[in-house]
Amino acid sequence: MPNALAHEKSPYLLQHAANPVAWLPWGEVAFARARAEQKPVFLSIGYSTCHWCHVMAHESFENAEVAELLNANFVPIKVDREERPDVDRVYMTYIQALTGHGGWPLNVWLTPELKPFHGGTYFPPEDRPGRPGLPSVLRTIASSWSKDRGKLVTEANRVITTLQEHARREGAVADDGAGPAPIAELHETASAAFEHCFQQLYESFDPSRGDFAGAPKFPRPANLNFLFRIAALQGADAGLGREAVKMAAATLTAMARGGVHDQVGGGFHRYAVDEEWFVPHFEKMLYDQAQIAVNCLDAHLATGDERFAWLARGIFDYTLRDLAHPAGGFYSAEDADSEVAAVTPEAGGQGPGDRNAPHAEGAFYVWTQAELEAALGAVVAVVADPGARPTAARDKNIAFFCDHFGVLPGGNVPPEQDPQGEFTGRNILHQRQSLQVSARAHALTPQAASELLISQLDRLRTVRESRPRPHRDDKIITAWNGLMINALARGATSPAACLADQSDRYRQAAGKAADFVERELYDANRGVLFRCWCEGRAASEGFAEDYAFLIAGLLNLYELTFDASRLKWAVRLQQTMDEKFWDGAAGGYFNSAAAAADIVLRLKEDHDGAEPSPNSIATANLLRLAAIFHQDAYRERAIRTIGSLRPRWSQSPHALPEMLCAIERALEPPRQIVLAGLPESPEFQALAAVARERPGPRRAIVRTDPALPWTMAMTSRESKATAYVCEDFACQPPVTTPADLRRLLA
Repeated sequence: MPNALAHEKSPYLLQHAANPVAWLPWGEVAFARARAEQKPVFLSIGYSTCHWCHVMAHESFENAEVAELLNANFVPIKVDREERPDVDRVYMTYIQALTGHGGWPLNVWLTPELKPFHGGTYFPPEDRPGRPGLPSVLRTIASSWSKDRGKLVTEANRVITTLQEHARREGAVADDGAGPAPIAELHETASAAFEHCFQQLYESFDPSRGDFAGAPKFPRPANLNFLFRIAALQGADAGLGREAVKMAAATLTAMARGGVHDQVGGGFHRYAVDEEWFVPHFEKMLYDQAQIAVNCLDAHLATGDERFAWLARGIFDYTLRDLAHPAGGFYSAEDADSEVAAVTPEAGGQGPGDRNAPHAEGAFYVWTQAELEAALGAVVAVVADPGARPTAARDKNIAFFCDHFGVLPGGNVPPEQDPQGEFTGRNILHQRQSLQVSARAHALTPQAASELLISQLDRLRTVRESRPRPHRDDKIITAWNGLMINALARGATSPAACLADQSDRYRQAAGKAADFVERELYDANRGVLFRCWCEGRAASEGFAEDYAFLIAGLLNLYELTFDASRLKWAVRLQQTMDEKFWDGAAGGYFNSAAAAADIVLRLKEDHDGAEPSPNSIATANLLRLAAIFHQDAYRERAIRTIGSLRPRWSQSPHALPEMLCAIERALEPPRQIVLAGLPESPEFQALAAVARERPGPRRAIVRTDPALPWTMAMTSRESKATAYVCEDFACQPPVTTPADLRRLLA
């Protein structure tokens, strides 16, 4: 019989609706029951595409004995971390303070007042050396609650007090009424933080493997954003700028070659378990695709290397093909696990389709050598000599592919990186060497090798589509759609898109996604966003990140289309964000709204991790709005946000590289490029393209508009599209040609 989760919209909660555990969703019904029965809460947090969440669910939450322990002694609550990131952050902060690490599944025991007193991540179904099993932990806590409840309650109160004190120290400074810090003082502190952050990245960089940390290796786009901004400011061809580009480009190259990159279908998996970016956890997250695409666009601008343009286009192709809702929004993720088909039809087997078949991590993505040989045998033998036998040409084609991607007859995953034995005999495709080396080894020209590889990957993509696809989490999350709108708007204006004739496609996709969010996830009467949509709007209103990320996307969309309605909406959303999340005492933005009664600890996000901090993005947004509207109020709020997190970014700048990028805007005078004319005209578009074509000092790009009164005196000259370059509220004489505009921006 289904439990109470059967009535929820979240795919993750629905995955647990048939568990024998009497799960309740997060909410007052569950809290009231805990208070009435005076039982502790067992809170389990995860998400629907999480491999280890699946493991613990199968091992423990589908087990009748474990369910009996939970149901008898606790009030079990399930939370989708993507639906309620505010709840997740509170208890993740606790677990990280308690254990020194975090992750999902996240399992925490709470008092009926929702204060934590014990927890961890994955618990096995039985006791193991150094790791107690879940049944043992449940029995111990149930006994302690019965015999010594006061001690656990005291501990929970101490925990909350400690976390509150830590948050006050690290996330805020007292507001003495003096207003923002003088810009000279901020400049001195920020300059030291910039140098410290660069030095930390430089010293921790691994040139042979790419990135700045050992295993496991997570993409951290904020690091690369920071390095590309260093290069833009210093110059990519000299000094620190050259080193910054070198580190960022090497990291993206290593990621692109590794198994963390889906070599067949494009896009990136969430992280790699090893130091080589080779063996991934196979879930694919929308937020990763959006941010890594921007990194690749910046790499292409900084280096001119077409490989980064190709990589960005591959990410967008994957997203638009596999994560796009027909009406415009983007789904949140694809699962790590999928059904194991015995063999593909092309390899002579029965093929997929058995609903009772076992599932395994990466089953959709990995290959036996026999499967590859069967699939690639049908590829046109583009490297065959005119008189060569077809079989010899076929074998040569396959040998080239296997050599390039490191395919081995017995599989290429070392046992120590396959603890569950899911990859035995199978291969994770990774570029073992450059295409130039593979071409030379197989007596091919680079052009012939490239054409062969493209045809082989096209064939594998077709074959792979006959396999059972991983589960797709079809929640449409406002914040992550904001990130993808931002990425597509950037992509539409980039040489990477123009080279492949994709600009219109990306522009239309970004606009369609924004329209979806406005239609389905926005209450225009109240000016309020909602967090997610899944065949209908979910109940939770948006959080700080939903506003910050969407505003950033809308500002980029405005600079792409010059549609004033996008700008007007961004302004309205900023107003709501200020009303709901602003810390009037110390500055900066809390994650959750002031009225959130189910949050025991109101936090500010002070870390740019897998996703950037909403405070970092909000700071950049406010400074962009200040430059667009010539309004000091936006700038003052940005400076206060920077000041509120100064203890964090000044002492640990590597924690907030995206905030440092925002601080760059605060330290420089406002700059604008004002365009007059018809946006649809080729002359206007030519000027806009020049305005965007090279990295450098940050500039707001606007079109003359009555909503921007300061622009109305800037008219077209001689009925031609005209550009005005302004800095610190003074504008140079207008120009009407791309060459003249390029000269002004040099």
